[in-house]
Amino acid sequence: MAQVSINSDLGEWGSSTDSGERARLLQSPCVDTAPKSEGEASPEGLGTGTTSTIGAIFIVVNACLGAGLLNFPAAFSTAGGVAAGVALQMGMLVFIISGLVILAYCSQASNERTYQEVVWAVCGKLTGVLCEVTIAVYTFGTCIAFLIIIGDQQDKIIAVMAKEPEGASGSPWYTDRKFTISLTAFLFILPLSIPREIGFQKYASFLSVVGTWYVTAIIIIKYIWPDKEMTPGDILTRPASWVAVFNAMPTICFGFQCHVSSVPVFNSMRRPKVKTWGGVVTAAMVIALAVYMGTGICGFLTFGAAVDPDVLLSYPSEDMAVAVARAFIILSVLTSYPILHFCGRAVVEGLWLRYQGMPVEEDVGRERRRRVLQTLVWFLLTLLLALFIPDIGKVISVIGGLAACFIFVFPGLCLIQAKLSEMEEVKPASWWALVSYGVLLVTLGAFIFGQTTANAIFVDLLA
Repeated sequence: MAQVSINSDLGEWGSSTDSGERARLLQSPCVDTAPKSEGEASPEGLGTGTTSTIGAIFIVVNACLGAGLLNFPAAFSTAGGVAAGVALQMGMLVFIISGLVILAYCSQASNERTYQEVVWAVCGKLTGVLCEVTIAVYTFGTCIAFLIIIGDQQDKIIAVMAKEPEGASGSPWYTDRKFTISLTAFLFILPLSIPREIGFQKYASFLSVVGTWYVTAIIIIKYIWPDKEMTPGDILTRPASWVAVFNAMPTICFGFQCHVSSVPVFNSMRRPKVKTWGGVVTAAMVIALAVYMGTGICGFLTFGAAVDPDVLLSYPSEDMAVAVARAFIILSVLTSYPILHFCGRAVVEGLWLRYQGMPVEEDVGRERRRRVLQTLVWFLLTLLLALFIPDIGKVISVIGGLAACFIFVFPGLCLIQAKLSEMEEVKPASWWALVSYGVLLVTLGAFIFGQTTANAIFVDLLA
């Protein structure tokens, strides 16, 4: 692969280029990478990482799977049944995998090691800033979704412990949803979010994997051996319209979005080659597809059109096996929130330092005060929004639209700009094909994001 320098001048803002180094976000807990200077890159573009191919597959699967699987049965219902849901996932998987490969190619070409740094180097200042802002908004929205998930699962657990329906009138004040979410957030999430580093990531990752597989297994088992009191709604066999199929796209994007963390994973490999990376992400996405399809198909067929946006809410409160799944989800989300907050805070910090022209090596006391203030503002805003937006479906729809930008729009822009920079080295036919594919990615991502935003605005106005 030709090593080219693509829009490598990042000093357009008139400030220190080192100010963005603090925003090295979403680096997997299992990823051990060292900063790569231009002199360290070999002619083949090989890095000095320690992650094996099998390890990279595991990390990508881990980054992909998460609480988003709870929404896949509802996505199948929205798409119009099993056939439409499976076809939609299979079709989108082609673009999802190609986006991951494009990011690896551009990472090698630009000699950058994180998602936003690749976009900065390849597409320039304006797109780079837009990418960082999108990451901050996406992580902020995901934190809101996590708090809503905690509240949903706690309602069910408290209901079975109190032996009364959740939300029943006359319930004690300490079982109120707003109180339980707030108490959990202040006791567990806030203390984990303030530190400068998050060394517990490796344990959180293991917990998330265990919880995800357990939830999927329970949903499949409950479909094979259903409880007598569970009666499914209408089982759709075809979509009501083509628009309904596209309405399921944000959920799928949210579930499969691992692109932001993929660049550090690629650079952590012992021999980071694009061809090898293609095999890694293909294997990882096939594994994730199996989990999501198992959850989506079995959850949808169990409840039909009556399935909740969070499938665990459709099961009876007193089911102990499902209660354990709820506990796993709560623990996973409790540890995932600080990680997402750390990533968003890192981007905000990088933008602020770059805008102010501040060097990274500044007074430690100022950094600590700024970090605590950023954390408190972030935490309180996400908590307030989670308390007054109880519908997880609305939040997933919005952040799913943003996830489409990471999967389609920014990789497509990177591919277009990379090929424009290599016009003299690439055959005309190949050049036009790759640029056209980049345009297709950008168009598809913009369509999903635009449709999601329009739906969210018009639904709220009509309501």
